[in-house]
Amino acid sequence: MVLVTGGTGLVGAHLLLHLLQNNTKVRAIYREDSNLKQVEKVFSYYVKEKASELFDAIDWVLADINNIPALETAFKNVDYVYHAAALISFDPKDYYKLKKVNALGTANIVNLCLSNKVKKLCYVSTIGAIGKSVEGHKATEENDWSGQEANVYALTKHRAEMEVWRGSQEGLNVVIINPGVIIGPGFWQQGSGNLFSIANNAKNYYPPGGTGFITVNDVVKMMTTLMHSEIVNQRFIAVAENITYKEILSILAKALGKKAPSKILRVWQLNLARFFDYLRSLMTGGKRKITKKTIKSLMQPEVYDNQKIKDTLGFQFEDMKETINFCCKIFKEENP
Repeated sequence: MVLVTGGTGLVGAHLLLHLLQNNTKVRAIYREDSNLKQVEKVFSYYVKEKASELFDAIDWVLADINNIPALETAFKNVDYVYHAAALISFDPKDYYKLKKVNALGTANIVNLCLSNKVKKLCYVSTIGAIGKSVEGHKATEENDWSGQEANVYALTKHRAEMEVWRGSQEGLNVVIINPGVIIGPGFWQQGSGNLFSIANNAKNYYPPGGTGFITVNDVVKMMTTLMHSEIVNQRFIAVAENITYKEILSILAKALGKKAPSKILRVWQLNLARFFDYLRSLMTGGKRKITKKTIKSLMQPEVYDNQKIKDTLGFQFEDMKETINFCCKIFKEENP
């Protein structure tokens, strides 16, 4: 039996589909406010006729990763665990919520893996938990970590990684992947899905800098290949291409039939936007979207090295533009 956490998210939904298509017996946990129908909808993008049949094959268990009794039920007869559940926020006021879900929740998963003698755990982290590079060098898995310039999300994901490494020291076989921005269909109002909405609105401005990008199916392929291998106690950067925000928004705009952005956002404009974003958050209680650390990361972008996964697995990444075109086709159908 394979257990998946975060099964109602972008990575989790695609992972579940992959496992089910390969006749794997799957259990997934979900919270009361989870949108299970969205998982079935993602399935329909790829296997429309069999989406319901595959979805019904999942053994769903109502459990929060901080609810130990419910998790103990979910872990019964489980051999392998994919831990993709996480809270994503870059708002400093969400730090303690992030720590509870990302760090303490991961500690719970690790502890239950150990007590249930799980054979292997695959943890989905983030490139934000990769240490910064010396200027002019690519970031690798060996970069030294410093939390000084990290945002609150990265801080808690790094702490979660420490829990996973702690598990490895106690005898649990683990692998960690550190994905960049994940491109995939169906979650248009959250995470990387916002990029499609931004490009569709045909804004004339684009932010400076860039980052690493990867398709969701490559993330799933990497996870499952590592899980089925004898590789243990290693981490891998999951980035297919390093792309500027101008380039990615232009590619998306073209696929959506929109005008590509042509004007770069200046530092003063970003700082002005940060000020108004702070006021909006103060008045409405909404999450902050632009912080000092956000702006600093835009002005000092990191370039990520994916050579380790290529050398270790002979991994070949799928064509990013083909996936973007596929996603944009679905986006236009669902947002006419």
